[in-house]
Amino acid sequence: MSTHEKRRANLRKLLRRQKVDALLVTSFHNVTYLTGFTGDDSYLLVTGDDAVLVTDPRYTTQLEDECPRLRLLVREPGERILPTTAKLLEKKSVGVLGFEEDSLTAGSLRQLKEEAPAVRFEGQAGLVESLRAVKDREEVEAIRHAAYVAKRAFNVVRAAWTPDATEADLARELEYQARRFGGKCLSFPAIVAAGPRAALPHASPTDAVVGDYDFTLIDWGVFAPLYASDLTRMVFHVEPSKKMQKVYSIVLEAQLAAIDAIRPGVKCEDVDAAARNVITKAGYGKEFGHGLGHGVGLEIHEGPRMGRNMPNELVPGMVVTVEPGIYLPGWGGVRIEDDVLVTKTGHELLSDVPKSIESSVL
Repeated sequence: MSTHEKRRANLRKLLRRQKVDALLVTSFHNVTYLTGFTGDDSYLLVTGDDAVLVTDPRYTTQLEDECPRLRLLVREPGERILPTTAKLLEKKSVGVLGFEEDSLTAGSLRQLKEEAPAVRFEGQAGLVESLRAVKDREEVEAIRHAAYVAKRAFNVVRAAWTPDATEADLARELEYQARRFGGKCLSFPAIVAAGPRAALPHASPTDAVVGDYDFTLIDWGVFAPLYASDLTRMVFHVEPSKKMQKVYSIVLEAQLAAIDAIRPGVKCEDVDAAARNVITKAGYGKEFGHGLGHGVGLEIHEGPRMGRNMPNELVPGMVVTVEPGIYLPGWGGVRIEDDVLVTKTGHELLSDVPKSIESSVL
């Protein structure tokens, strides 16, 4: 069995538990996960003994290269995907069809029901995503590579840093360097926030000149090419003030405590608590207003979520971000983020950009 055939076999086990005859996969990320096909505008029907990709002639050659053993239903030009899918459901004698309720729109579902009146539709949420949360060896290495490309891009930007650069300049340069080192693109629009703007967890880069401030927060990642990385580092243009040294040391202590807590069987909320307790004890609990992290993979935000009221347990193969922060309006903020693999015996850091306060000074 190929990797993708194994994934579909694992999905079939879930379908049997859900008591559905088949699953119509309409999320393009999930189609990629189950087949290796990197295009879009295609649906995958997974039955108990088969898998058929409903696609169109634009992708015929690409599909031959990416997944040559996959059965295809190529619709003719002008033929819409939903009627074609309905005919396939009839041909496969599907009685109960699971559909991805987080992906298929209400309008498409209504039309599909009209085209296939004999089929009973049952919404399914998170089936493929539950499989995607646990990465296999190939996926782990892909994320490790994405973190490496992100590191190389950041190192060039940092080495070429000039005080007259703007936040937007640095964001564009990160994108360029990521592509130069083999990345497909950044895995999200880079967050580059200087001085007080670092208090905005999701700040968009502006024309603010970074040299006008003492520090800059950079949150970036790379798709290289399919799997994502996600990191955050601080860059100091002058020696950090005593206040910055204090805040930075608290955030770093919190991050290291959370990373140390990562191992199989530990609840996501307990890893969050390991970081949150450090920050709260230091008097900044209200200034840490988001969850500790999230899974990464084919998408920049995947399961599991790392935060309060998240009782799900970590298992080997999960890759999560650990990104505590303290944000002080009018002054700035500090966030430190890495990508961490859950191993059989504990954890492994997949990103290795230096993060001591000394290494963060230009």
